[in-house]
Amino acid sequence: MIYLDNGATSFPKPAESMRAMLGCMSQYCGNPGRSGHYMSMKTGEEVYHSRRKIAGLFNIDQAERLVFTKNTTEALNLGMTGLLKSGDHVVTTSMEHNSVLRPLKTLEKRGVEHTIVKGDERGRVSASKIMEAVRPDTRMIVMTAASNVTGTKMPLKEVGKIAAEKHIIFMVDGAQAAGSSVIDVEAMHIDMLAVPGHKGLLGPLGTGALYVRDGLALSPLLAGGTGTESKSRLQPKDFPEGFEAGTINAPGIIALGCSVAFVEKIGPEVIGKYEEELIAYLEEDLRNMSHIHLYGPEPSEKTGICLLNCDGTGAEELTALLSDDFGIAVRGGYHCAGLAHKTIGTWQTGAIRVSVGPYNTKHDMKALAEALWKVRKR
Repeated sequence: MIYLDNGATSFPKPAESMRAMLGCMSQYCGNPGRSGHYMSMKTGEEVYHSRRKIAGLFNIDQAERLVFTKNTTEALNLGMTGLLKSGDHVVTTSMEHNSVLRPLKTLEKRGVEHTIVKGDERGRVSASKIMEAVRPDTRMIVMTAASNVTGTKMPLKEVGKIAAEKHIIFMVDGAQAAGSSVIDVEAMHIDMLAVPGHKGLLGPLGTGALYVRDGLALSPLLAGGTGTESKSRLQPKDFPEGFEAGTINAPGIIALGCSVAFVEKIGPEVIGKYEEELIAYLEEDLRNMSHIHLYGPEPSEKTGICLLNCDGTGAEELTALLSDDFGIAVRGGYHCAGLAHKTIGTWQTGAIRVSVGPYNTKHDMKALAEALWKVRKR
């Protein structure tokens, strides 16, 4: 199968990542931070190395401020619910994933208000519009690094500067940019960064992380065993253990560290440029097909995503057809981001999302274009 659903999860994974996971599970997989024997300590050391490797990719000086989660959704929930309280105001955008918008909706019950800044028809959001939405009681700006619907890249550096000047917490959802775009928490003034391990970082499912800048008093999302302060019934708030209650996904985290090393060796900017070239190659063909409608900005303004619709065939029907008849995997529907679809004009129809990764080729793009051309003749 030609896999073009990397926006959901990347495939395939680097061989060294799979070897690391198998090696952990077959040779030394103890419970890290819980025992003093070799297997536990070895697992703990490897988790520590992965934490440092991932932190380094985002220019995070204090690796212990990087908390492992099972995905970006958990990381975003931890960051927002762990900091926001009654009377706080949050600024966000209409291009957000439900992992941002639903927690904010839930937090309304706690007395937290939010303002949604609308993007344009291509999913672009200007820093000036963000600035206009800031109020005296604004405590946080939370926004995606790139839309999971259109791929549109957001002005992180400009918004981060605004947040820093106004002493507002700046939280970034890095789900669609980590691994294919440079994210520097210092240069971009990012206070909290949520990332998945299994997308652009090419790690296994069930891995993610949240970076929290030193000085932010975060409350844990879960309470339970941490391997520290076991005589106390109060949940510790030390980083990272106080925010990783229970047994962590050590094999996945260790594999993720190897995947990040793979990404770092190539370079996120190199991967991003390659994916941009693939999308440009695909869209050049698709623009010559009158039955295909493209959404979003030019390839240079977005990540490796092409969003489209096909006259006469619904998004979910076309997804099934491409899979069953042509062996091509894409994603159709609303991509857990209904408000983004409303913003760009696909609220009624949804759309097909083609999302590429570093293992895709121009041959894959040509195969998809040919399949979409054949669909017209049916």
